[in-house]
Amino acid sequence: MVSYEDQDKQYYEHILRNLKDRGVELKDIAEIVIFLEKDYVAGLNEEVSIYAINKVLHKREAQNAIMTGIELDVLAEKGLLSAPMQRIMQTDESTYGIDENMAITLASLYGSVSVTNYGYVDKLKHGILGKLNDKSTGKINVFLDDLVGAIAAAACGWLAHNEREVSKMLEN
Repeated sequence: MVSYEDQDKQYYEHILRNLKDRGVELKDIAEIVIFLEKDYVAGLNEEVSIYAINKVLHKREAQNAIMTGIELDVLAEKGLLSAPMQRIMQTDESTYGIDENMAITLASLYGSVSVTNYGYVDKLKHGILGKLNDKSTGKINVFLDDLVGAIAAAACGWLAHNEREVSKMLEN
């Protein structure tokens, strides 16, 4: 039987591989975190942002949402979904809100500050989110753009809820 720690590591590595395969690096997400938190966390840097992102990426509920969303994007890109889901995913239908619901659920794991940050960054399409949302690439990132925004927003929530630890990290 696989231990919880081994399974966590397996899921985490799977997510990192899938993010990279889809063109997303942790530094891209960190750039969003810094953008969102620069006025609230003095001296916030990429290293501390990635630390917070990794906290999110090791939370099981977050892992499940991320793996599910990326898998649906990949299946849609390969044309493996049945109608009408295939069309909905290919066109990123504006009334299909399951992607946002999943992202809001992920963000809410870290409180209301994360949910409001998610809504803000989702509207702006800051950084990598603009690239992921670009329909001209032929990539289907219906879930991925929202999940990346939610990961960044959740990391902001983690930073807000762990202010003392963050301050110590930034002092060193």
